[in-house]
Amino acid sequence: MNFRRIFVFYRIPIAIGLIALGFLAGFKVTWWIAWIPFLVAILMIVAEFLIGPMTLIQGYMEAGDMEGAQKLLTRVKYPNLLYKPIRSSFYMLQANFSTMGDDLDKAESQLRKGLETGTEKEYEGTAYLQLGAIAQKKGNTKEAYEHLRKAVKIGLPDKDNEATAYLQLSSICIQRRDFRNAKIYFNKAKSCKPTNVQVVEQLKEMAKYIARVPG
Repeated sequence: MNFRRIFVFYRIPIAIGLIALGFLAGFKVTWWIAWIPFLVAILMIVAEFLIGPMTLIQGYMEAGDMEGAQKLLTRVKYPNLLYKPIRSSFYMLQANFSTMGDDLDKAESQLRKGLETGTEKEYEGTAYLQLGAIAQKKGNTKEAYEHLRKAVKIGLPDKDNEATAYLQLSSICIQRRDFRNAKIYFNKAKSCKPTNVQVVEQLKEMAKYIARVPG
């Protein structure tokens, strides 16, 4: 991991060194050999701008080093040059960290950038789920409802996320005194059979409230 990190962090200096080596080989030996370090250097420079340090993110996340992962994102100076799927992941990760820091406006902006980039189908639903949660926190229930409906329509990666979306939709319907749809969404959340402890607790709390809902 250390060698890989050094290789990723110092692509440009290594590429410059390879270019110098190529010229040295060309002048001292033969230009037929020089093209090899030149080619490797070009590939490294292209990788720096198209991929950046994003290949290291998963290692940081699996190790639980959120601070390290966040610092890694700050190394991306030109996100618009990133390869499209990687650019989308970059904005989604940024949005997650902004949400954790309670910077909702920034998180919303980053999620929208990710969606504009062309998020992969499996992450698109999650992005709309996050946008719905942000809109709900801001008190914009109409926008939250639209985003959450879009999230479940597109599809979410697992039953826990799906249950979360339905619970939030049920909560919005209760605020609107739309008790019929509140119960429908609650039952859909229940049928997801979530396993996440936090979601299960939310489901139990909502069950107590639904039991007292008229109709």
